[in-house]
Amino acid sequence: MIRAFFVALLVNLSAGNVAGAELTGRVVAVTDGDTLTLLTPQRTQLTIRLVEIDAPEGRQPWGERSKQALSALVFSRDVRVVESGKDQYGRTLGRIYVGAVDVNAEMVRNGSAWAYRQYLTDRSLLAVEEAAKNAKRGLWSLPANQIVAPWEWRLGVPAPLASFPPAQATGQACGTKRYCREMTSCAEARHYLNVCGVSSLDGDRDGVPCENICR
Repeated sequence: MIRAFFVALLVNLSAGNVAGAELTGRVVAVTDGDTLTLLTPQRTQLTIRLVEIDAPEGRQPWGERSKQALSALVFSRDVRVVESGKDQYGRTLGRIYVGAVDVNAEMVRNGSAWAYRQYLTDRSLLAVEEAAKNAKRGLWSLPANQIVAPWEWRLGVPAPLASFPPAQATGQACGTKRYCREMTSCAEARHYLNVCGVSSLDGDRDGVPCENICR
């Protein structure tokens, strides 16, 4: 009984130590703007998903440039990874550092990724994103109808948006509505924010429009 207790305790302590553990290695591949492959000193390859951020998908406007931006920061470089567990696909979740450079934050700072609202714990990244947006760095230099958060894109917004006028791209026109009181649904509010570029619908700049109907 006592032995079983200590075995269980060791297992639990080991599991708890995963988050915050550190890895080192060299980046040998970059999949996209938030995923890379790390080669450890033990010659093991690990897929690392950068936490706190979400980069444009490959077929999105700025998707390829986002991948290039991450490559410029990390490819063939020795990095340090602060782990925070694994995702549903078995990828290691982590914050990446090249020397003193916080790569995850840098991707947001240079306009190559969003702060990932759904999983965000570092709220300072929202201010970093807002600064990039105000300076029109990276993806924020695109026309408003092409700036779509990746989590919205994955819900089914057609790609690439640049090929279509907004009305064709979503099956819904960009009319004259500008206020939450004019929205009939959360889907319509998201359309006007992400496709039509009506930023007034997102007063607190958290990526969620008209929170009275989208919460």
